[in-house]
Amino acid sequence: MHLYLENAQGEVLLGLRHPDCVFAGGEWHFLAGRGEQESAIACLVREAYEEAGLLIHPEDAELAHILHLCDTPGSRPRLHLVFRVRRWAGEPVIREADKCLAWRWWSPDALPEPIVAYTRTAIERFRAGHRYTELGWT
Repeated sequence: MHLYLENAQGEVLLGLRHPDCVFAGGEWHFLAGRGEQESAIACLVREAYEEAGLLIHPEDAELAHILHLCDTPGSRPRLHLVFRVRRWAGEPVIREADKCLAWRWWSPDALPEPIVAYTRTAIERFRAGHRYTELGWT
């Protein structure tokens, strides 16, 4: 699950992943996590609090974008759900320093580098009105 969060200025929240992370170390990415025997929205709510101290009510989450991703030919495809939340409580803080070094708000027109490629794609496609993207399929 991935969190698409915009502040009042229209900036998107991204986290700088710790360089020792197995996935995308040293890159900017959505606040994200995998489900643990829970619904997608329950996962999103839990991860937002665990990773950044943000309080989200489940009814405030709406499905914004779906990515169907195949990294390399023959690899296991993944389905990424991106949820948009318009109301939350708290300011993003580092709560898992082994996973994230910084939270920062970015203009969608000036996203940072390096950024996880599908994160950039999801932001661009969502802002263009698209709800679904396939990446890596031949």
